[in-house]
Amino acid sequence: MSEVTAMERPPEPNWSAITPEELRTYRDAENRFRASTAARAILGDPDPGAAIQWRKVALPGRELPVRVYRPLPGLDGRGADRADLPLVLHIHGGGFAGTAVQSDWVNSHLAAQLPAVVVSVEHRLLDQVTPLSAAVDDGWDVLQHVVRHAAQWGIDPARTAVFGESCGGLINALAAIRARETGLHLRAQVLVNPAVDVTETMLDHASVTEYARTPTLAVPQLQLFQRLAVPPETDPRTLSPLYADNLNGLAPALVVVPTHDPIADHGRRYAGQLQAAGTPARLSEYPGAGHAFLSVPGMEQQSEPARSEILEFLRASLNI
Repeated sequence: MSEVTAMERPPEPNWSAITPEELRTYRDAENRFRASTAARAILGDPDPGAAIQWRKVALPGRELPVRVYRPLPGLDGRGADRADLPLVLHIHGGGFAGTAVQSDWVNSHLAAQLPAVVVSVEHRLLDQVTPLSAAVDDGWDVLQHVVRHAAQWGIDPARTAVFGESCGGLINALAAIRARETGLHLRAQVLVNPAVDVTETMLDHASVTEYARTPTLAVPQLQLFQRLAVPPETDPRTLSPLYADNLNGLAPALVVVPTHDPIADHGRRYAGQLQAAGTPARLSEYPGAGHAFLSVPGMEQQSEPARSEILEFLRASLNI
């Protein structure tokens, strides 16, 4: 996958009546825009201290692209030639549209400044034939693969964290639960504006009513996400961290919540449930910020302080 030099953003579709063909067309056009240089004014410029490259991960039955960020060699010796850097496994947001490229700004800065190897998963996107469980499996399977093949990736598997935004926050919240159940040790989880409820109560939170239509997320998009996420025969609670049976013993969490976000209450409630279960969890709210604010530093002034907070949380959690 390569970046495009210039691209106009496609018009927003009618989410409530979108057809499978229209969704594919919109998704392809939107992702081309997000990977274009024209989008940098919104998405931010990468840190020049990080090398960025696409790699492919061979998984059972499929091959997935991942976008890898690695610190360049520096005068302090904290660079790309090291084989013991921490791992941050990142999952981008978007649900039915999105690409790892949209997170170059935050991921390259984390890679260069922690320093760490950041691996961002180009997971399968939701559509009428691809449910949320596919993306959940993609995130988990890549995490396991990189940890198991640590030497090939130049990482220290004992210093691993997960980081996700929006739908990616949901995916990595579930990964943190799976990690506890399988014995894969995580040092931290960072969940930014996470969508952690895909059950029938997904839209019943007060923040959904208060911020029903914002520039970066609106109720019709959430309704489409909910329809595509869970096939009729699937129990939505299995894909909703908010309804997990046991949240004790998970990796310490930083839950970042922009207040002007329809799903702000998802993050607030999840942080509270983590704390009640005995898992260390910090809820950090950013007043006035909207959904996906971390991915649009060209539009949201709060992106910089949020990135700094994530950097310091990961630095402390990964003993850097």
